[in-house]
Amino acid sequence: MALDSIAVITLASISAGGIAWVFLYPLLSGERQAERRMSQVSAHDVAAARRARRDEPTINRRQQVEDSLKALEERQKNANNPSLAIRLNQAGVSWSKQQYYLISAGIGLTLGLIALLTGQHLLVALGAAFAGGFGIPRWLLSYLKKRREAKFVLEFPAAIDVIVRGVKAGLPLGDCITIIANEAQEPVRTEFRLIVEATTLGVTLPEAVTKLYERVPLPEANFFGIVVAIQQRTGGNLSEVLGNLSRVLRDRKKMKGKIAALSMEAKASAWIIGSLPVIVAFLIYLTSQKYIELLWTTPIGQVLLVCSAVWMTMGILVMKRMINFDF
Repeated sequence: MALDSIAVITLASISAGGIAWVFLYPLLSGERQAERRMSQVSAHDVAAARRARRDEPTINRRQQVEDSLKALEERQKNANNPSLAIRLNQAGVSWSKQQYYLISAGIGLTLGLIALLTGQHLLVALGAAFAGGFGIPRWLLSYLKKRREAKFVLEFPAAIDVIVRGVKAGLPLGDCITIIANEAQEPVRTEFRLIVEATTLGVTLPEAVTKLYERVPLPEANFFGIVVAIQQRTGGNLSEVLGNLSRVLRDRKKMKGKIAALSMEAKASAWIIGSLPVIVAFLIYLTSQKYIELLWTTPIGQVLLVCSAVWMTMGILVMKRMINFDF
């Protein structure tokens, strides 16, 4: 009997110890907390991985946009110092470099010979030749470039509207550009024809469009290149983006006209103030020739004339700087 009681007590103790081991040991040893912590960490890692996979297209798209903007920024830096060939293309002339140099030399020699034949000093003749060889051709290219850019800005919004309507109708962007290259007004037609020719030769459309800014260094052309390059890389609603771009370009045109109208009064005042001394001197020369001849026949008059010319030039430059609004 005693042995049976001892056996029952022993078995009960072992059972109680086993039960206590099963239920109390995880709490005392921290295994339950460790398992809970591991499950939380695993769930957090799974959620983070899912978020990373979900955000991966957005990150890739943002990286592509940043790469496109960096490439376009590099193109803009290189466009600030164009070569002679690029400047000739920007002016819209078909001259080669040799023809430009020959024209410059011909203008310089002509002005130098005219100065010598009219009895001018050798230094004056050299100055006239230098101005004719280096100044007049550059001024001519600058004038032709600005005139061509003004025509481009005038026709460019209409070309973008053609692209917007074509894309909404289901036409590819390349076909819309081809339509502009065949039917638009100059110089937009020539520039878009160069884009079509470049894509025909194997150049990608984003690269061909971004080169438009090199030939027409205007913010409008730069905006168009950025929009097309980013859309081709990342996708999106091209018609909506180009529609917004067309509206922005038209608003810029209206603002530029408003600025020109508001600054016209200041420009007229500058012209009157700048031309008034010359007109007065000419009228005095007609009425009292001996009175005003003292300005260039006496040393003091010559000094005063030079000082007056310097101060007038400085005043004209200051007025030009004040009314020259960059937009």
